Amino acid sequence: MFNNIYLTGYRCTGKTTVGRILAERMHRHVVDTDGFIVGYAGASVDEIVKRDGWEGFRKLERFALRQVADGEKAVVATGGGIVLSPENRRLMRGSGVVIWLKARVHTLARRMAADEATATQRPSLTGARVEDEIASVLAERDPLYREAAHVTIETDGMSPDEVAEEILRQVKDV
Repeated sequence: MFNNIYLTGYRCTGKTTVGRILAERMHRHVVDTDGFIVGYAGASVDEIVKRDGWEGFRKLERFALRQVADGEKAVVATGGGIVLSPENRRLMRGSGVVIWLKARVHTLARRMAADEATATQRPSLTGARVEDEIASVLAERDPLYREAAHVTIETDGMSPDEVAEEILRQVKDV
């Protein structure tokens, strides 16, 4: 039996929302790594990045993941950039099942526009137009998500409940 379930993917692929649904259905606790970091640091992601840069945030992200990986049977909604670290990818794969939630660029842009947290708590990664930033970052990260993932789920056109159900179907075989 696997230990943790890690939900990875770009911003607004549904990791946090699906994580809550999945945890409830599996009778597990849910951990959001960004939420863990915010609670630990006493500052928002945006404030941490402004104060310590992305490198400082990534250090806190590695710390949070190590704490979670030592626990048992959690559903873990990760930050979109957690796959940038080879150590993080190895740690997730070694302590659970990694689910990559994917969506097309225009779907992500639409979801980000509708998400209040994106504007107030999530700093731009490149400073480019939203669609351009998404396409650029995905080009860099897709191979890393692919390397980390045991299971990939295309979320375009799916509700969070449908995504959670698909994950439950997929992890039965893992």
